[in-house]
Amino acid sequence: MDIVTFAALFVLGVVCASNLIIARKPDAQRLIAKVAPYQGWIGALGAVWGAWWLINWFLHLGLMMKVPIIGITWLADSLLLLGLGILCGIGVFKVFIKSATATEKLDQAVTRMAPVQGFLGLAGIAVAVWTILDLYVFHI
Repeated sequence: MDIVTFAALFVLGVVCASNLIIARKPDAQRLIAKVAPYQGWIGALGAVWGAWWLINWFLHLGLMMKVPIIGITWLADSLLLLGLGILCGIGVFKVFIKSATATEKLDQAVTRMAPVQGFLGLAGIAVAVWTILDLYVFHI
């Protein structure tokens, strides 16, 4: 797995949980504001990357069963990248998708996920940190 993937998951988590983070640490608003203009593109690329990781997870399912902690971590990374990417990149997706039905389904998905956006963001941060620790510290 790639360090860029975990960095993207961490950044997406911070952007999605920005309201919760700023409420606890007002100093963080200045740093988060630097990333906010790129939120849509980061989200869109994160969603595509998450879908790609999910496909790879299925392709390597045999390996995932042999080392379950890596398999579960990989699956969590993929699903969170996909979900957070859709939440943050909805505006960019709407520019490229011309089908009204697809746009409507995207809006419905975002509406369903919006109430848990902060929690998903915090989960993304936690899983990104866990993944880096798991792969680079615990399994050397």
